[in-house]
Amino acid sequence: MADIYELSIALNLREDLSDDELAELRWHLGMGPKPESLHIVPSFPVVVENDRGEPVLEDEPMPLLGQHGEAWKVDGALVSVLLRPGDAHFGTWALTVRQEIHPDEFDRTGELLVWLAAKADDRHRASPGTIRLGWTRFCESDHFEPLVVRDGEVVWP
Repeated sequence: MADIYELSIALNLREDLSDDELAELRWHLGMGPKPESLHIVPSFPVVVENDRGEPVLEDEPMPLLGQHGEAWKVDGALVSVLLRPGDAHFGTWALTVRQEIHPDEFDRTGELLVWLAAKADDRHRASPGTIRLGWTRFCESDHFEPLVVRDGEVVWP
């Protein structure tokens, strides 16, 4: 049995995203090239073996929400889309994500989600300190759990 979760995000972001932030976000969504420097999630430490068989720490950046195509465990499609809707929502960005995620990825992905929560439009603020991002679901369950950032921390299942 795989410990895979469906991660779904439906979020409106404020218009004040810089060009560098947009470039990095697009890379994380699998929609663009990797920027020269990363600031939203600045490091991706991975322990690997060197040529003498000793563990060493390396930085291996990878898009966190960039899966596209057929899902492995949650059925359906994996997508990440960022667009600027028409005049009705002028100035905001619409983000829709459906990904598969393993609990080992919660911490690193959580860094990106906390950043997204800080950029979320006010309509996603459920209460002071709580931002609704979407929902999660264990791959073998039909029960969805809210995905929220509360006081700067992602509330994982």
